[in-house]
Amino acid sequence: MGLVEGHRALITGGGSGIGRAVARRLTEEGATVAVLDREGDRAAKVAAETGGVGLAVDVTDPVALHDAVDRAATELGGLSIVHANAGIGTMNAIGEMTAAEWTQIIDVNLSGVYHTVHAALPHLLDHGDGRIVCTSSISGVRPAEGESAYAAAKAGVAAFTATLALEYAPAIRANAVAPGMISTTLTAPLLATPGIVDRMVAKTPAGRIGEPEDVADVVLFLCSDLSRFVTGQNITVDGGMILHGSGVDGLYRIYRPEGPRR
Repeated sequence: MGLVEGHRALITGGGSGIGRAVARRLTEEGATVAVLDREGDRAAKVAAETGGVGLAVDVTDPVALHDAVDRAATELGGLSIVHANAGIGTMNAIGEMTAAEWTQIIDVNLSGVYHTVHAALPHLLDHGDGRIVCTSSISGVRPAEGESAYAAAKAGVAAFTATLALEYAPAIRANAVAPGMISTTLTAPLLATPGIVDRMVAKTPAGRIGEPEDVADVVLFLCSDLSRFVTGQNITVDGGMILHGSGVDGLYRIYRPEGPRR
């Protein structure tokens, strides 16, 4: 029997990267999954790979997201696991960031988590033994220059998750994972910059860039009964990178050596 045998899981941002790896891992361990992604073709592809349900939806649209979550719950026969994972990135100094850029990062990375959880809560409470995992980041713990919006959103995710764990225990356990430098579509442009991989590896005690499967295994643990006495935590999955400081420390100065305009 798999670690999440019989569970029904919903994953946002499930069409690529960490979300795709989580969908595959949960399926391998016995769950049925609903893959939600802004890119419908990606969601459909991962759903086909896992024998699950694929739905196109933007987590910043609460009405459409509630409809998608309800549809997923109907097609799966309920929900017992939610991985609120959808996210985007940016790097810009506070004084040079537009209000629209700030709002977009907060809307996707923080409000999107709220909208996902809000829509799923009735289904999880009906199940009576729900498990929620939200994707935060080591940037929310140790920010770097250029990360104000992203770091604020991810720190908010950790605080939101802790509050969630307090409010809905014992019916629901809620935890967050805080990835470090993971090779995904989000980080691909950064990792393609000459010298960046060597720089990242040098500050990571594990000696490599992380893979989505590294995070997926921790999500699986948090969704399984192995973590039955774990809730309200923000678990770092970074190969030890944070021991040497923030994940992207100094990168803003590489792209803008003169620093932010004053």
